[in-house]
Amino acid sequence: MYQYTLHQRVTKACETQKINVSGRDRHFFVRLIANTITLYDLYTSIYGNDEAAEKGFDELLKNIITTHQERSETLIAKDIAKEEEGNWFCSNQIAGMSLYVDRFANNLASLPDKFPYLKNLGINFLHLMPVFESPAGESDGGYAVSNFRKVDSRFGSNKDLEAVITKMQAEKMYLMLDIVLNHTSHKHEWAMLAKSGDKKYQDYFYCYDDRTIPDQFEQTMPEIFPEAAPGSFTYVPECKKWVMTVFHHYQWDLNYTNPSVLNEMLSNIFYYANLGIDILRIDAPAFIWKQLGTTCQNLPQAHTLLRLIKQAVHIAAPGMAILGEAIVAPSEIMKYFGTDNFTAKECDVAYNATQMALQWDALATGDTRVMLAAQGELLQKPLGTTWITYTRCHDDIGLGYDDAMIAAAGYNAYEHRRFLKDFYSGAHEYSYATGALFSVNPKTQDARISGSLASLCGLEKSITENNQEAIRLAILRILLMQAQSIFLGGIPMLFYGDEAGYTNDYSYLQDEGKSYDNRWMHRPIIDWEKNKKTDNEKTIEGQIFGATKKLLAIRKKLAVLSDKKNITWLTPHNIHIAGFLRAYDTERVYCLFNYSNKAAYLTWYAFKEHRFKSTTLFDHYSGKKYKIGPDQEYLVLEPYQFMILEAK
Repeated sequence: MYQYTLHQRVTKACETQKINVSGRDRHFFVRLIANTITLYDLYTSIYGNDEAAEKGFDELLKNIITTHQERSETLIAKDIAKEEEGNWFCSNQIAGMSLYVDRFANNLASLPDKFPYLKNLGINFLHLMPVFESPAGESDGGYAVSNFRKVDSRFGSNKDLEAVITKMQAEKMYLMLDIVLNHTSHKHEWAMLAKSGDKKYQDYFYCYDDRTIPDQFEQTMPEIFPEAAPGSFTYVPECKKWVMTVFHHYQWDLNYTNPSVLNEMLSNIFYYANLGIDILRIDAPAFIWKQLGTTCQNLPQAHTLLRLIKQAVHIAAPGMAILGEAIVAPSEIMKYFGTDNFTAKECDVAYNATQMALQWDALATGDTRVMLAAQGELLQKPLGTTWITYTRCHDDIGLGYDDAMIAAAGYNAYEHRRFLKDFYSGAHEYSYATGALFSVNPKTQDARISGSLASLCGLEKSITENNQEAIRLAILRILLMQAQSIFLGGIPMLFYGDEAGYTNDYSYLQDEGKSYDNRWMHRPIIDWEKNKKTDNEKTIEGQIFGATKKLLAIRKKLAVLSDKKNITWLTPHNIHIAGFLRAYDTERVYCLFNYSNKAAYLTWYAFKEHRFKSTTLFDHYSGKKYKIGPDQEYLVLEPYQFMILEAK
């Protein structure tokens, strides 16, 4: 509905800031006018429409307009090109790698030197783990930020980052950076002012004089790190306040019930947008709204804030997509793509963490039924959004998928999770994995899993034992896991080192700031002498690198592998085989994955169930052709074999 008063208000703001509505700023002005009512409705649903809130909305408008004015001509041209392409992040041409700058390339200045290595592999999208200032020893891997706009000296300078971005743009590479919306470091300027007694900045956080309200919060708030950081509040003697610290005592939760916090953090978001970031990864969005009597996770207001941020970004910098790092149950993660009138208008991208964990489930058991039980929910992802698909990331591997999915496969949920924990920590007698349990809850025995892809797939153990057959099988497992994540639908995101078969790095145990956190075992320091072995196909490194490169090339070759919400899971004719069909227009590609350590047999009828007649199949990975046989005969997949079969 048209609102004259609001329209005039926006027009006046544009005139005040000298917006050229018929020239350079025409597209921006159209976006602003078209989306202002939605922006206003979202804002007032959170903050109301009293005098203070109205002033805050005017500041929000000014923030958006200023961001556009400061946006370079290069970025404005990219905005237009991306909007013309439409949902550019769903393309099969994008393949990513997540990495720590210092552990991968020493610093930002030397990172471009590694671009030829990455491009040879097929990587054109980088997720740089946090590079902004955070205190040594209290950084949480960079997620305790003390300055959102200053590159930490460990990585270089702001000019170094800008040079990396310029080089990436020239190389037609995409970039993702993080913003931590939920909290700051206790050494951030705002927290330091709050410690000094400044009431304005104490209101930027959740600060209380005594334990009365904190105790009420903690009755319903689960502990995130019960071993390392029990409880959700920390007493701060400098200001004699109890401060909400959901993650670690040095990470202060921001109070988004204060509209000034939203505007300040939007300014930081816009700063990243105008650096030239393609995807902004919002860390831990599930936690950004707190309310007594709740878990303080996944609350409706958190979604409203994300929609508000998405609208503001779309108006000011439409070329930047939003990723919500919500590692939650499938039914909850779908909400981060938006619901009802905001379907596909909240976060553009999310991690398919459930699928990642379910692949580890299938690898340990050889049984794909738990994985298949989850797909009904995961297929609800809306058209125009996409996943990050991956086998592992910098974080631990959680087992938080629904008990009902485990029960559907005929397992007891508690016993099944205990088996998985024992298997990947190496405690099970038949385990090939070398991993460790992370964040064990002594009350519930819940735990997550740490370990590199290669070590969890058995490579570390088999190398230690000098068992060549075990090494061969470990490599097959690594490639099986990577292949499914690459062809599933979404942006495949390799974790650095996995492309060269890096096993656990135990050097973190000698670092006081890291030794308490075993996730550092799967965050290796790259040895570039070792990585030279990727050029030799006879080495372990070369075999894994070459095969991964081939998988990414196949994905880019087949347009049907773009994410067009075009995946159909095959009927489970064999519980060891996970299979799905990617179909669009006349293209059909069947992707099959044998999670068993034995040969598995699939009836040819599996290729006749989808109203599509074909006589031959071509496997893009092996180069072999297959003639579809009668229903009583079988296609045989060897142990841990996968096939990418195009129907001809």
